[in-house]
This record gives sequence, structure tokens and C-alpha cells, in this order.
Amino acid sequence: MTKIAISTDDAPKPPAAFAQGSRKGNLLQVAGQVAFDPRTGEVVGATVTEQTRQAFENIEAVLAAGGASLDDVLMIRVYLTDTAHFAEFNEVYNTLVKEPYPARTTVYVGLPAGLLVEIDALAVLG
Repeated sequence: MTKIAISTDDAPKPPAAFAQGSRKGNLLQVAGQVAFDPRTGEVVGATVTEQTRQAFENIEAVLAAGGASLDDVLMIRVYLTDTAHFAEFNEVYNTLVKEPYPARTTVYVGLPAGLLVEIDALAVLG
């Protein structure tokens, strides 16, 4: 089975040597996505709600480029910069992700200035 790099102009270009997504067989891993607008490279929004919505738009673009959708996601990892953002993140997450829910892990990290959330996803196709 060959590993295939997934890329799309509808998600931000990676700032380092990694793919937006990587697919091998029926597994598709989407790299951590933040709230960058793929057209401008600028951070979208100053709130967790706004940034979460943009990160999910970027995730969905990479999933689509790899032949998947949020319905195929088995695992989501969320990286927040502040524990106080957990409830706000959950509010928007619950409007974007539908049952049956994927597994999820949430951790707290430092991100570059202006970024409040990063999200990656693992999808299984077919």
C-alpha cells in the first residue's frame, strides 16, 4: 500500500515539511488545522468559536480532497490554549459534529500568537 499526500488549495498550505493530509489504504489523517484562511493566510477570528469554525472548514476541505467527509472521522484531537475555552469550544463543536460522534481527545498547549485552537482528524474510508 502506498502512502499518498493529500493537498488542496481550499485549506492553508503547511508552514513546514508536512502534508495537509496523508492517506494509506482506507486511512486518512488530516494534519492539525488552525484558523488560517487558505486564501489570505491570515487568522480568522479572535474567539474560540470563530477559530473553531475555520479550523473545521479547513479539515473538511482536506477530508474532501482525500475522498472523505466528517461522517468518516473516527477520531478528533483538539488542542486548546486555555482551559477556560473548553465550554465555548464544545458549543460550536456540537453544532458541527453529528452522531455517531467520533472519539475525541482534548489537550491544552501553547500555539503561535493569535491562535486559540488546533484540530486534527483521523478518517476511515469505505
